[in-house]
Amino acid sequence: MHRLITISLALGLMAGAANAQSLVQEKLDMERAGFEKDTVVQKITYRDAARLDAYERMRGEAFKQARAGGAAEDIALLDEIDGRQKRSFQGLDLSGAWQCRTIKTGGLAPLIVYGWFGCEVSDDGSGWFFEKLTGSQLTDGHFFDDGDSRMIYLGVFSVSGDQPPAYGAGRETDQVGYVFRDGEAQWRIEFPAPERESILDIMEIRRAQ
Repeated sequence: MHRLITISLALGLMAGAANAQSLVQEKLDMERAGFEKDTVVQKITYRDAARLDAYERMRGEAFKQARAGGAAEDIALLDEIDGRQKRSFQGLDLSGAWQCRTIKTGGLAPLIVYGWFGCEVSDDGSGWFFEKLTGSQLTDGHFFDDGDSRMIYLGVFSVSGDQPPAYGAGRETDQVGYVFRDGEAQWRIEFPAPERESILDIMEIRRAQ
């Protein structure tokens, strides 16, 4: 029941999001025009485009719940992350070993900060490819440019030991997020309306120690 309430809230926020820069409308217009150019707008599902369209509203609601009910030390971490200045991705070599941790905000629990796991970025010939390598819940996917200081991540969820599906396989596994650089060797992915438990997931990523 709680999971259904969380998802219903997320879908409600998506339904209320409308703006001139709507990815949903941009995707619809592109498909009607019959463009063959391979872009993130064509690759992204309509559901994930709607999640990105609702990003600002979902982030606001998630942070509100997190700050109202989270532990003091976790709120301090969230505030510190929120206060970081967004930087250009120019000059940042994403390849190599990284550490990543997930911060769940809003939803079933106001604020949960998990431990660090191993991640990696490589160039698979079609762009930067990200993988979470350790832990029971995994993700892998690609990055797409969305301006100088933001990228879009299209990925898939999988459980350790299972073969990850392709992006577009369905709502249970499709993932989408905005990627921000906020340090010399650190960046993060923010996932609006994840399928499980929370309203917004933040994956914080730093160069492996």
